[in-house]
Amino acid sequence: MADLLTFYSEVYAEDRRLTDTAHGRLEFVRTQEILRAQLPQPPAKVLDVGGATGVHSRWLATDGYDVTLVDPVPEQVRVAAEIPGVKARVGDARSLEETDSCVDAVIMLGPLYHLLERSERLAAIAEAVRVVRPGGLVAAAAVSRHAPGLDLASRGLLDEALTQVAGQVLATGRGSVVHDNFMDLAYLHSPEDLTDEMLAGGCADVLTYGLEGPAWTAADVSGTPEVQECALRLARLLELDPRIRAASAHLLAIGHKP
Repeated sequence: MADLLTFYSEVYAEDRRLTDTAHGRLEFVRTQEILRAQLPQPPAKVLDVGGATGVHSRWLATDGYDVTLVDPVPEQVRVAAEIPGVKARVGDARSLEETDSCVDAVIMLGPLYHLLERSERLAAIAEAVRVVRPGGLVAAAAVSRHAPGLDLASRGLLDEALTQVAGQVLATGRGSVVHDNFMDLAYLHSPEDLTDEMLAGGCADVLTYGLEGPAWTAADVSGTPEVQECALRLARLLELDPRIRAASAHLLAIGHKP
């Protein structure tokens, strides 16, 4: 946890992650599309667990939701607390302060990245299920195991050594292939892995989406609005196709409390 706090306080600018790259913008648009189609109508209560600086809490509050953000990084909570209509506090996804069945939806768009043990991830999912009302929505995002290899190859950086590490990530969900320390603090999922964990954590009726689709690397490399728009159309077309979901940089699982 100390390393994670340092990473998000001193190394990584989380509030720019979804705006600085083409695939980040794709992830943001697709997350909004899927959640808006699945969430109960405002002013439903939404708990944004691991919500960082509030990039998703902001648009949810603007849409009229009653939003509470929980994050373990005090500096990020301070930023999120300044967003109109958003309540924010420091907290841990594995042990929430909320009472049973007190919110209409829980979104976890970051915690599963950094809970390295399956038991920890299941604890976070189980907590989300505990605090949401019966029938309520639980959404959880994950980084795809295929993302590092696809990203490196698209930029001409996948040498023999990194190919071996990318293979390790595919096999285990762990392995450092970048130099910003994120991978040392991360667990990466396959679509099947994420679906299984959602079910094991107590969710029902789980659908796991590929967010950016298979053309996200092309959008990054080209940098043109035309290619980004095509990548967005393709992501929508293939979002639930089990043959191609894993080629997205991120996955989004949607389940419900039985």
